[in-house]
Amino acid sequence: MKDCNCIFCKIANGEIPSTTLYEDEDFRVILDLGPATRGHALLLPKEHYKNLFELDDETASKVLGIAKKVGAKMVKALHADGFNLVQNNGEPAGQTVFHFHMHLIPRYKDDHAGILWEPGKTTPEEMEEIKKLVNED
Repeated sequence: MKDCNCIFCKIANGEIPSTTLYEDEDFRVILDLGPATRGHALLLPKEHYKNLFELDDETASKVLGIAKKVGAKMVKALHADGFNLVQNNGEPAGQTVFHFHMHLIPRYKDDHAGILWEPGKTTPEEMEEIKKLVNED
């Protein structure tokens, strides 16, 4: 299924030009037009899924393998010092285009990409409460 109003559907299916790093029958990996670092790319399925939770299991199972393969090539070719995979679900989590996509972000020493956060604090009791809530049927 494709969404004719979705810009990522159009890019993933070649209707809008992009700089493609990888493509197969189900996915396209393109360079991001607003990169966090040199080489920042987006992994896009060609079918429309709003977010991670709408992906069917078969499609979801392919995502990490493609990210690993393309990411390894990027790190080597671009001489990156590290690598981030970022995948946002929902506006509060930073998702701005509601078509599942994963950011492949090469990292370089002192690149100031700003993807880090300050660790918070928790208690054993809070951790146990969360565990119970997540595992309720």
